[in-house]
Amino acid sequence: MNETAQDPRQPSSATGRRIRNRRGVRTAILIVGFAGVMLGVNAAAAAVRNPALSLVVGPALAAGTIALYVWTGGHVEGRTVDEFPRESARRHLVLGGFGGLGLASVSICIIALFGGYRITGWGSIAGALAVVGTMCAVAVSEEVFFRGVVFRLLRGRWGTVVALGASATLFGLLHLVNPGASLWGALAVAIEAGLMLGAAYLLTGSLWLSIGLHLGWNVAIGGVFGTVVSGAAAREALFTGEASGPDWLTGGAFGPEGSVVSVLVCLAATGVLLGVAHRRARLLERTR
Repeated sequence: MNETAQDPRQPSSATGRRIRNRRGVRTAILIVGFAGVMLGVNAAAAAVRNPALSLVVGPALAAGTIALYVWTGGHVEGRTVDEFPRESARRHLVLGGFGGLGLASVSICIIALFGGYRITGWGSIAGALAVVGTMCAVAVSEEVFFRGVVFRLLRGRWGTVVALGASATLFGLLHLVNPGASLWGALAVAIEAGLMLGAAYLLTGSLWLSIGLHLGWNVAIGGVFGTVVSGAAAREALFTGEASGPDWLTGGAFGPEGSVVSVLVCLAATGVLLGVAHRRARLLERTR
């Protein structure tokens, strides 16, 4: 009876299983580890209410999260981390920051035109600065986890559509832990923010643009207009404001992110980002 010799260049079945097991362990470490980092960073940043201290602690936590992500990519995953290119950092952060501010402002203005929001007076510059510091850490930690870890790994295994949909869904579910959370609010965040931020990462291949968008949006609704952010309690902001009207317009206890207006505005932005990504042939690429 003839026996087929195994190609010595091919790993044995036992070796293949060991490789797959190591990859599984590595993936679990990445997901669990950075989920813990995200929750810890967000809690630490939110606990600081002093404006000057917040402007130090927030960016420091953000920088530490980025450094840990880059170190983990090189030492745990054994890859070159391309998600934080220095050459595009300033451009994408500024573009994303103003983009997020603009999208949030457009949403608030449309809600106001229909009688759902009005500015009642001046608030606190110090309070607004504290929000900026806090949101620096929040934007970075959440983008590193949801786009840098979850989206990237899912895309490498199952492709863009699964990665975009699953990471957006998980991003929405995270917001169910907030005091004013609701299933509709979580769904709205998944659609308006999860898809848009995933599209921003997909377009550029880096996390700077999605971080800028995330930061600009949160600073605008929480630090400028003084509204509820994703069901969390409102904080001191540049303006004091008052929301009134049906929940579909104002977002109710969840804040403007639960408004149909915000969903439609951000869906339009998502469409633009995905359209540009399609033209650049990035939709079908897979990441490592």
